[in-house]
Amino acid sequence: MSVPVIQIEHVVKEYRLGQGSSLRDSLRKFQERISGADAASPATFKALDDINLTIAPGEIVGLIGHNGAGKSTLLKLISAITVPTRGTVRIRGRVAPLIEVGAGLMQDMTGRENIFLNGSILGMSKGEIRRKFDEIVEFAELEQFVDTPLKRYSSGMQIRLGFAVATSVESEILLIDEVLAVGDVAFQRKCLDRVDRIISKGDRTILIVGHNIRQIERLCSRVVMLDHGRISMDGDPSDVCEAFFEATQAKVNAEQLKRASKITAEVLTGHLHVGSVSVDVIQPADDAEALHGTIDVGVLIDANEPLENLEFVLGVHTPDLLYVTEMTSLRQGFRPSLKPGRYDLRCRFDDINLRPGVYGIGLAVYDRGGRCLWKGDNLHPFVVSSSTASLGASPTRGLIDAPCSWGLREPAPTSENARAGRVLQD
Repeated sequence: MSVPVIQIEHVVKEYRLGQGSSLRDSLRKFQERISGADAASPATFKALDDINLTIAPGEIVGLIGHNGAGKSTLLKLISAITVPTRGTVRIRGRVAPLIEVGAGLMQDMTGRENIFLNGSILGMSKGEIRRKFDEIVEFAELEQFVDTPLKRYSSGMQIRLGFAVATSVESEILLIDEVLAVGDVAFQRKCLDRVDRIISKGDRTILIVGHNIRQIERLCSRVVMLDHGRISMDGDPSDVCEAFFEATQAKVNAEQLKRASKITAEVLTGHLHVGSVSVDVIQPADDAEALHGTIDVGVLIDANEPLENLEFVLGVHTPDLLYVTEMTSLRQGFRPSLKPGRYDLRCRFDDINLRPGVYGIGLAVYDRGGRCLWKGDNLHPFVVSSSTASLGASPTRGLIDAPCSWGLREPAPTSENARAGRVLQD
């Protein structure tokens, strides 16, 4: 069994909470401590709480979790930027941290000078930097500006320079913290290609922190999920990432439902009043892979006077009022006339194919002259959910699930292939 390159045992990292104090306050607190006087102990926050983690040589490990879960803190402990409050961190090998791209770059120095300075900070010798200098400049696409002071670089140029230097360090352990999401799209693609090449060599242990979960799932051979400073799951990338998606979606749904509960309605006339709105989402229970279902919408309407030939327009929208679909009663020839009184308007969307998420109901009522009598959005926020198997079997982007069929045709045979085919048939 190979010796682990990273071994973390019962690690706790605490930070003191509160604002910084003046020199006078610090001296007073120090005197109170040495005199034994009672002083309120400062409040602390556990960024990491009893972490145990072993990583073998050559593993590609992803660290995921919500903001504040402790991912970056863990990388800083491994890279020796900070030390644990309690516990042990054992590292076997040279570490190249890509934790803050561009950290250590000096604005008044040229790009050339910064390459030598930043490379030295990251542990490269002067000979290594000279040997890789042209490669760094070419990757950063800064050939014309290498002797220009950094303060005249754009933020994107500085990021390119910092990433190029950091990924040129020859090390056994590479730490990557959110740097794959910086720069423009073309540079992000370039960064991913470089990481892919590093991974394909198989001679480095890599830890990647990121919020692009699908990217983490694709790159890594193992994923660790942190939650409030503790490891909540560690294992196969697909299983861990799916669990994270499920937990995140539940949180997002709750927040969106709270935000979408505010009804935006406009009563344009006093002819009618819209009361309560009900929504029933009926999804097939016998098919775990099906996202399709039925949505029944009920609307209570009070007519204050006789109304003739009304048109109802009812739609389904996202929390940010992007309408997924909208239907008019005229399409079915439904244009009722109402006497004063209360009515229960019913509308059914059959075989609706919404992806899991939070949606709302919008309604507008028009009279026979096309005048809008009432209009409202977010009348009833509701959640469309689905099984984990269904989510894993379908893409997560988009608003609707569109059934499709797949096929593959063989290319038309060339004359030589056709002759060969006839010979074989003979």
